[in-house]
Amino acid sequence: MATASARHILVDSEQACTQLKSEIVGGKDFGALAAEHSKCPSGRRGGDLGSFRPGQMVSEFDRVVFSAPLNEVQGPVKTQFGWHLIEVTSRTA
Repeated sequence: MATASARHILVDSEQACTQLKSEIVGGKDFGALAAEHSKCPSGRRGGDLGSFRPGQMVSEFDRVVFSAPLNEVQGPVKTQFGWHLIEVTSRTA
């Protein structure tokens, strides 16, 4: 069964998400921004969600994690929890 590892930043607004993505593209560290801004407890770990299988995350999140290129920041992605930036760090088929 497929598995993936990812990290994310969860914020309340699309605007905040877009701003953080601009900062990452500009060279700021994803993990440091996750620790500072993410509403998710994973922020303390730089946004690291560990390894998971399809169906363990909400569908909008799964679609990105199991299709996006590795090590590229994706988003803003809206879910019931808020707005995410997602970086897939590994994936197996």
